[in-house]
Amino acid sequence: MMKKQSKSILKIMFIIASISSLYFVPWLLVKAWILPLPDTIQEQLDEAINHGFEGMIVYVDQAGKAPEFYAAGWHDREKKIPADPNALFKIASISKLYHAVTVAKLVHDDSLSLDKTLATYFPELVGRIENAEAITLRMMVQHRSGIPNFTDAPDYWAHPAESTEAALELALDLPAYFEPDEGYGYSNTNYLLIGELIDKVLGYSRHQYIEEQILNRLGLENTFSSLRDVNMKDVMSGYHIGHPHDLKTDDLGMLASAEDVGIFLRALNDGSLFDGKEQEIYSSIYEHEHSGWVPGYQSFASYHEDIDAIVIQFYSTTDPKLLLWNTSEIVNNRIAKILRRELVRRD
Repeated sequence: MMKKQSKSILKIMFIIASISSLYFVPWLLVKAWILPLPDTIQEQLDEAINHGFEGMIVYVDQAGKAPEFYAAGWHDREKKIPADPNALFKIASISKLYHAVTVAKLVHDDSLSLDKTLATYFPELVGRIENAEAITLRMMVQHRSGIPNFTDAPDYWAHPAESTEAALELALDLPAYFEPDEGYGYSNTNYLLIGELIDKVLGYSRHQYIEEQILNRLGLENTFSSLRDVNMKDVMSGYHIGHPHDLKTDDLGMLASAEDVGIFLRALNDGSLFDGKEQEIYSSIYEHEHSGWVPGYQSFASYHEDIDAIVIQFYSTTDPKLLLWNTSEIVNNRIAKILRRELVRRD
């Protein structure tokens, strides 16, 4: 009798705890999670717009099917231009994949060494970046360097650095996050330095190398290093809650269409992007999918191995508390569920 009572009490306590925890979860996340799963991806996009996103693009490349393109909401809210699945989008930290591929290729041809230190490559930073003599290129690629993240500077996104030098200055003369290779700490400073290192080793811009060795190889004509290289009307508008203006004119790195990112990600995962032992080198140092965030733009590039599907998701709205980031992750998972359900039905 006592055992049954104990089990009943525990069950009641669990239910109460679960209900209480929901009190602290924003209703938007609960709503996005509990709504019935739509029949189609397009319906899921339309539903996501009701969660507060101004615009959304999805590209799906699933084995055995032609690529699929989806869009919902606005390309430009003020001009009432509907979302375009072929629009250019700021891919933010997804660009780290392109830089990591470049590192792998340069390591393969002996232009770079994963085991050489930051002090070797940038002797002028000894004494300004803690542990520079012990931090290797491999650690920087893997975010295991302990170098502080310059975008963690107070109010950074309200007043972004206007140059590489200014951005780096925000990370200098600060204590390390941790000892080299003793932890993981995502740091944009790692990839700022990697970009500078690639330029130094090549003797010309890394963007030229990426174009020649990656974009041209894959036939990608809608991937660009900067806003300076594009027609602004092709760029999807971006909005940050609390900020009154369209953010698409802020130059914050690479832009690409969802299709271009998808083709790149497929080649990254199936190895067709690499020669010789480049794929082996890459797989030993970095991941095969990524996400990105800058004000107004959230991007996700994912490979779902179980269904052999590449899925690219762009959301043109951000917020200060990252509530919409969490919402987008729920939407991403629901899109994957729809794809898995469709695959079962086809089989």
